[in-house]
Amino acid sequence: QSTGIEEERKQRKKEKEKERKERKKKEGTWLTKAEKERRERDQAALEAMRQQGIKVPDKDGEKKPAGKVRYGARQRKKKPQPQEEQIHEAMNDKSPSAAAVAVVPSTPEDPTAETWELLDTPKVVEATSVADNWDESEEEEGVPEKEDEAPMSDPVLVDEDGEIEEEEEEEEEEEESESDDEEDEDESDEEDSESDEEDLPVRERLEARKEKAEKNKDPNVLRAPILCVLGHVDTGKTTILDKLRKTNVQEGEAGGITQQIGATNVPIENIKRECSHLNMPELKIPGMLIIDTPGHESFSNLRSRGSSLCDMAILVVDIMHGLEQQTIESINLLKKRRTPFIIALNKIDRLYEWKIMNKTPVEEAVKKQKKITRDEFTDRANQAILQIAEQGLNAKLFYENPDVRSYISVVPVSGISGDGMADLLCLACELSQRMLGPQLIYRDVLEAMVLEVKAIHGLGTTVDIILKNGQVKEGDTVVLSGIEGAFSTTVRAVLTPHPMKEMRVKNNFVQHKVVQAAQGIKICAKDTDKTLAGMPVYIAKYPDECEVLIEDANIALKQELKSIKVGNEGVYVQASTLGSLEALLQFLKDSKIKYSGVSIGPVHKKDVMKASVMLEHDKEFACLLAFDVKVEREAQEMADSLGVRIFTADIIYHLFDQFMGYKEELKQRRKEENKHSAVFPCRLRVLPTCIFNTRDPIVIGVTVINGVLRTGTPLCVPSKDFCHIGVCTSLEVNNKQIEMAHTGQDVCIKVENIGTGEAPKLYGRHFDENDVIVSKITRDSIDTLKEYFRDDMTKENWKLIVELKKIFEIM
Repeated sequence: QSTGIEEERKQRKKEKEKERKERKKKEGTWLTKAEKERRERDQAALEAMRQQGIKVPDKDGEKKPAGKVRYGARQRKKKPQPQEEQIHEAMNDKSPSAAAVAVVPSTPEDPTAETWELLDTPKVVEATSVADNWDESEEEEGVPEKEDEAPMSDPVLVDEDGEIEEEEEEEEEEEESESDDEEDEDESDEEDSESDEEDLPVRERLEARKEKAEKNKDPNVLRAPILCVLGHVDTGKTTILDKLRKTNVQEGEAGGITQQIGATNVPIENIKRECSHLNMPELKIPGMLIIDTPGHESFSNLRSRGSSLCDMAILVVDIMHGLEQQTIESINLLKKRRTPFIIALNKIDRLYEWKIMNKTPVEEAVKKQKKITRDEFTDRANQAILQIAEQGLNAKLFYENPDVRSYISVVPVSGISGDGMADLLCLACELSQRMLGPQLIYRDVLEAMVLEVKAIHGLGTTVDIILKNGQVKEGDTVVLSGIEGAFSTTVRAVLTPHPMKEMRVKNNFVQHKVVQAAQGIKICAKDTDKTLAGMPVYIAKYPDECEVLIEDANIALKQELKSIKVGNEGVYVQASTLGSLEALLQFLKDSKIKYSGVSIGPVHKKDVMKASVMLEHDKEFACLLAFDVKVEREAQEMADSLGVRIFTADIIYHLFDQFMGYKEELKQRRKEENKHSAVFPCRLRVLPTCIFNTRDPIVIGVTVINGVLRTGTPLCVPSKDFCHIGVCTSLEVNNKQIEMAHTGQDVCIKVENIGTGEAPKLYGRHFDENDVIVSKITRDSIDTLKEYFRDDMTKENWKLIVELKKIFEIM
């Protein structure tokens, strides 16, 4: 059945090809290979004459507008081609021998005929023979007589004996037309395969494209492996890459902390230059793409994104501290994704009396150190290897590693002095080429992921993409995942940073028409501000593929959007990139801070307007957290007038501290405003030996049975029909004023009859030492405690509240 379908397809192709030929012959556009070449030669000759200043009108008799006039030395000089030289000599030669050559135009109306015949004709026969030949060639090739469409024929050549070489020319033309037919058949096969592909349903078409790319892959064409650098904060990840790139990215970062994910393209020439003093194997890879990730706890989303992209990872461990919290998290990420990795044991230059030898293999450098330095290195390296073993992994120093598949290689390096850097690069290249061979074969199927979404001055919102396989070119229709759902857009520009430059650092970019994997690229397109980082990128070749790819992207998007849902009330959050925004939102979520809106890029008036909505709901949330972004002057003025607080910081923790400080300040202000309506629960017993004044103000000694007694607490006696005896206005212990007394404390209190309008109560008449005094709580006072003083209440206090609610019959 399959062979029958194949034959039917071939038959259909032949019929299409035949129809195409017939159609072109009818239109008069069918040209043989010889005629095509002849036309190209004629056009080249005309162009040469124009360059020499000879005025040559177009075929239809129209003159082209004159070009830009150049003066003096600015005139461009062009080396004359052999054909141009012949024409030049023919035009300027006024000798009798030159004049003897008769030049006859093919048509009297065509002023360019002289040019056509001068081009390829050493000797030319009379006009009649030219005309005859023109007719013959038309009959042979089947081209209708059309002045505008038919190409100019060559004049008939005459050999030295004067015999016309018509037969040979006919044979050559037949051979050329046959080869041209074969080429056209090949082209038509490709066109037909494309048209057949277009006829298929979308899903089948996408699958067929993948199968075709898999079938056509060349094992000798490798893409650059993608390496991800992971590790705890301050282990020196960026410093290692700075040493490799010969840049200073780390010092330019806020607080020296990496807070964005970045990528660097490292060409193979730079790797060979860095490792020139080592015995490197033959490398087939075109270079490396290295991804730098943040090490802080809050940026786990970016570490996860980086590790999901990479073919191999470099785990950076500080030799002075061993494995730390985020190092262990990174190991678990790599184990989960089964990503091979090597360990860079960084900061060996901090070992006691370490001598720098960055142009020597690190194994020899260690051996050449003093004994005390070698001993410290051995102790600390063994300690780190032991901690790695506790995580269930075997590790060895790379020059002692018996089997790279069973043991993880540990490379001692220094990002400051450069010791071991060449060994690290060499090992990474060797292992990626040896162990990831089939994985690194270039396939012409797009595999790409959005790394970051950034607002860049002059470019607008751009999308950083890690291109793992396939290619992206200007004009492609890409499908991206956005916060509001997947969408399609057209690529306006494809940019890459210069080789050995970090993508996240502001610098000049190189624009390309097309970029092949593996590369870190930046694309400019419409509506990219709503793109979600960490999601795959798709390319639609035909318009009907967009809907299917958008559907696929939306399915993958549902899970991601769970973490970025905004609430009805909370702070407004703004960040420079989506990765930073995700990290900040995760940080706020862990800190139990609500957020009502998010945005990327500088703070404008519209963002302040959105944040000001919270003034109507909760003043605490009427603020804007701006992380690593600029605040426009108009936006700041509007915020001051509306009463919206804007907090800005370059470091995520500073932003959090500012907001928490503001929240605490607001809380204290609210406590101060509501302290008179807050009644803390307490139960007191009178000390009969400490009665100092029995009438208003009553001054007596009491013991706090449970709860907390504060100044301003109204007191009553439940056993005497809830007799209100007054408000506690003062507390003293050992003649010193205090604000509150806790369970078990003996204190002297002063009780005054304030704001009741009743007659003052007397000790001994209205109550005595046998009565228990309690704080007089109400429904409003309990609500105030819950809203503003929850942090000051203990579990025992809440239990006492429950008991007093029953006594006072509060619902």
